[in-house]
Amino acid sequence: MQVIDWDLAVTTGTRLVRPGPQVSREEARQAVTELRTLSREAEGHVREFTKIHTETAPQPATIVDRPGWIKANVEGFRVVLEPLTQRMAGGDNQPPAIVTAVGSRITGVEVGAVLAFLASRVLGQYELFLPPDPTGKEAAGRLTLVAPNIVHAEREMGVDPHDFRLWVCLHEETHRVQFTGVTWLREYVRGQMTEFLLASDLDLPTLLERLRNAADTVADVVRGGEGNLIDAIQSPGQKEILDRLTAVMTLVEGHGDYVMDAVGPSVVPSVADIRAKFAQRREGGSRLDRTVRRLLGIEVKMKQYAEGSAFVRTVVDRVGMDGFNKIWTSPETLPTTPEIADPTLWITRVIGTPALPA
Repeated sequence: MQVIDWDLAVTTGTRLVRPGPQVSREEARQAVTELRTLSREAEGHVREFTKIHTETAPQPATIVDRPGWIKANVEGFRVVLEPLTQRMAGGDNQPPAIVTAVGSRITGVEVGAVLAFLASRVLGQYELFLPPDPTGKEAAGRLTLVAPNIVHAEREMGVDPHDFRLWVCLHEETHRVQFTGVTWLREYVRGQMTEFLLASDLDLPTLLERLRNAADTVADVVRGGEGNLIDAIQSPGQKEILDRLTAVMTLVEGHGDYVMDAVGPSVVPSVADIRAKFAQRREGGSRLDRTVRRLLGIEVKMKQYAEGSAFVRTVVDRVGMDGFNKIWTSPETLPTTPEIADPTLWITRVIGTPALPA
């Protein structure tokens, strides 16, 4: 049973995505070469600063264009959604084949349209979920950098290209270090995502009610409201799981931002200028752009950067990097949402001593 027509999602996304900036063949070659080099350089800086080490051999980043990013994410979605697809395929009361075929195509177009929107904005990501390698030799995750978007951003902001590329690599390499150095973290996130998907109620009345909620959310956001589609379609049982997922993703995103800015001054001369312009760019965009970002929960992700970075900064200031790194001991030492808002709670619970004044 195919819930989403993945081939159509790729076709739709690559057809709708906007072209990247105009660059010569030599400029493109130079950008790809430099990003690969800087990703290796950044990994060394990140490991030294964070004190997170792994036996995994360093790998250069995979450099893609916008259609390449869409294809990679479709593969990731297929891996993530496989447990839900299998459950639906094995359930009772299967819908007629024509209903499934039409529904999967509609959903494929919708997924492709969302990916087309995101593909012109994402600078890079650490891909946690890849199709399994039959040989078992390939790495379980992959760092991907979207060269056209990085070039577009540095031109739009008028920042030093070399500095900006290294700055971006510092953030994204932090994610690679997190998930390769903390051996249990990948499976924890994957397990939480699987649990979230399988906690959904798939009966028809509930599904129709969720769709009505989603339609109401769209109307509310267009009027300036604060909702998003993820909140609108989840079940009560999923809210608790999503809270745990949100906490861990706020941690890893905030840790990436913290490391990027902490390491930056020593290796990125223009880091202050880059950070100021990048923060302004994150908040910009047309009203339509801001509305779509809010609907897709991207505004929530922006909030995660700020809250997570503030949490990491406070903990490191009070107990040092070695104390902070106790956070990676086990799932039980990860911060909860209230602890991210008040780091003293986490310090008292995990470190076991009252936090020193800031």
